[in-house]
Amino acid sequence: MHATTGRLASLDAFRGFTIAAMVLVNNPGDWGHLYAQLAHAHWNGWTFTDCIFPFFLFIGGVAMALSLGRLSAAGADKPRLLIKLARRALLIFLVGFLLNLVPHFNVDGVRLPGVLQRIALCTLLAAPIVVYCGWRAQLAIIGALLALYSVLMLWVPVPGIGAGVLAPGQDFGAWVDRALFGKHLWASAGTWDPEGLVSTLPALCSQLFGVLAGRWLASGVQRTEQTVWLLLAGLACLGVAAILDTLLMPINKSLWTPSFCLLMTGWAAIVFAVFYWLLDVNPYPALRTAAARWTWPFVIYGMNALFIFAMSGLVANMLGYVKFAQPDGSLRSAGEVLYAPIAALPIGAVNASLLHALLFDACMFLLAWGMWRQRWFVKV
Repeated sequence: MHATTGRLASLDAFRGFTIAAMVLVNNPGDWGHLYAQLAHAHWNGWTFTDCIFPFFLFIGGVAMALSLGRLSAAGADKPRLLIKLARRALLIFLVGFLLNLVPHFNVDGVRLPGVLQRIALCTLLAAPIVVYCGWRAQLAIIGALLALYSVLMLWVPVPGIGAGVLAPGQDFGAWVDRALFGKHLWASAGTWDPEGLVSTLPALCSQLFGVLAGRWLASGVQRTEQTVWLLLAGLACLGVAAILDTLLMPINKSLWTPSFCLLMTGWAAIVFAVFYWLLDVNPYPALRTAAARWTWPFVIYGMNALFIFAMSGLVANMLGYVKFAQPDGSLRSAGEVLYAPIAALPIGAVNASLLHALLFDACMFLLAWGMWRQRWFVKV
């Protein structure tokens, strides 16, 4: 734990690790040349890249439980807590919406859903559950939400298609998104959106699982025991996910199926437990010092996570938008100009693409490091 702020070093490190991974997978030099684990699964199945968004939600749940626990212990008024969380959700939504507008500012066709928009909606929906419900009620709500989602996806018929069809653009969630958002969907698909409205129900469960983990950490249980139970809970979630993958719905990030929700909750709990033990529980001074040294870049990243998330997306958008005239009269984007010397290196197309992503990540880290040095922490 940070001595001066009372923050969990492990939570900042886990958040920073997730941000660094997001920047890496979102900024290859060439989208046509990627290592398989640095791209989303095409439909069913999962890769390392598919872990990133669920990790964000799990981390958000842990942070929500810890912060609300401290505020409640200080005598904070519950309605005021809800208003505060609603304002935070609105700001996050607006940041995500503005990122979708840049650089073309095409209001008529702008995408309404998005990663930050889903985080905002999950925060808004989770707030009253966290403030007013105990852990048993929260578990019941998670079960009810996953059951409701399964019923909607498997047994409610889609006009002209039928019930239980989980192909891209043909599932119940895609039909709802088309009806509500029309042309304001993910441009790469057009007929469906990976951050659609119906699949936000199980995504909310991902955040609520994080809240349960945060409540567990805030309990009076000895920290080593907390770590063990986090690991065991994570393994249990992996096992249940494998069963649901076979018996209910396949693991699918775009649909955020119950099997995907539990699989990613399992991995999030396991990875967080490792960070937690190394940085906040570890009784061996030499090992804790070494762990702190190696995870220091992640901690710096994690303390300005939302800002780096937004800035990396804005920079990437602008690199694709700004054009430079070439000697032959053609136009090339700033991103293409910057990538050209990297692509010319004799390291292969996939490695050149990865090197570009690593360099972009390094630039974002330098920005985060500079902000950390100046003690500039952007919060909403």
